[in-house]
Amino acid sequence: MSSTEDHDDLVLRARDVHFDWGALPLHWIPGRPMATHVVNVLHLLLPEGERWFVRTFREAVPMITDEKLREEVLGFIGQEAMHAEAHQGVLDHLLTQGLDPEPYVRQVEFVFGRVLGERPGLPAGRSREHVVERVAIIAAVEHFTAFLGDWVLNADGLDRAGADPVMLDLLRWHGAEEVEHRSVAYDLLRHLDPGYRRRVRTLFIAGPVLFHLWIRGARFLMAADPSLPRGAKPTWRGYADGARRGVLPGLGRLARSASRYLSPRYHPSQEGSTRQAVAYLAASPAARAAAH
Repeated sequence: MSSTEDHDDLVLRARDVHFDWGALPLHWIPGRPMATHVVNVLHLLLPEGERWFVRTFREAVPMITDEKLREEVLGFIGQEAMHAEAHQGVLDHLLTQGLDPEPYVRQVEFVFGRVLGERPGLPAGRSREHVVERVAIIAAVEHFTAFLGDWVLNADGLDRAGADPVMLDLLRWHGAEEVEHRSVAYDLLRHLDPGYRRRVRTLFIAGPVLFHLWIRGARFLMAADPSLPRGAKPTWRGYADGARRGVLPGLGRLARSASRYLSPRYHPSQEGSTRQAVAYLAASPAARAAAH
């Protein structure tokens, strides 16, 4: 689903949502442990990744000369911080079910903290360059998260499969906010560096790294799942079956979405529907509870 509708009056705000994981089964897509864990990689990647987004954007704020963009970036920061906390709750719940995510999470922390982290003490010019490069990587990552947000908002296969409603609300609340703020990182990048080369180059950094981390995460979760046979691992055949049944996003659609990012005429407003995202946020049980 895509739309180019404009919402110039949209104000990004963090929603103080809370989720009760007490009744969440380990395999929250019934009978589909592999699909469950492929999606569960989000909970391993996102808390540290989104905290890195927040730290990077806070470094970028003093470089912004457009007041409207500054307000959007501050709204983005608030939403991403809340996303990190919401997914952290799932990690804590997995631990109570005998699945310890810590070994993989430490690898993710190394990537975002050491490899892509801040570099204090750099000369002013190099420091600015380091911030802009990380903003460009975030813009590329946000293209993929907006794709996933649009997918999960329209993933009727998860409903048909009987997926846990609290987890579905978390994923769709998060997905809706990803669609809602999908243009912010890109617009910030264009504000700091309007060129085409960096945008394309960083897509070819972010895409493979995300793909690699996702595969490692799915393998880790299945190997660490105490309810699965020793040596259980994800398979491409299993993924294709999950995509065909609508409980996982199709890789062909993902590749086509990535190719659109390469167009000189690309803008994130072409991906997903703000109207649909805002409508879900008005209906989400967690978001509605946060508003009262």
